Amino acid sequence: MAKVQIIQTRSMIKRPETQQRTMIALGLGKINKAVEVELTPQIAGMISKVNHLITVKEL
Repeated sequence: MAKVQIIQTRSMIKRPETQQRTMIALGLGKINKAVEVELTPQIAGMISKVNHLITVKEL
């Protein structure tokens, strides 16, 4: 599987509960925090749900 770096670029304040829980499940929570994960179908679905809050880079 390919690895991707996910960087939180926008705040979770005033976002729906499901989006906040998705961000926490991805390992994010603060602006400019970055995590590296394997791009599985589950992670790709999570990324698509919160793509307006994050930036994704392929490694």
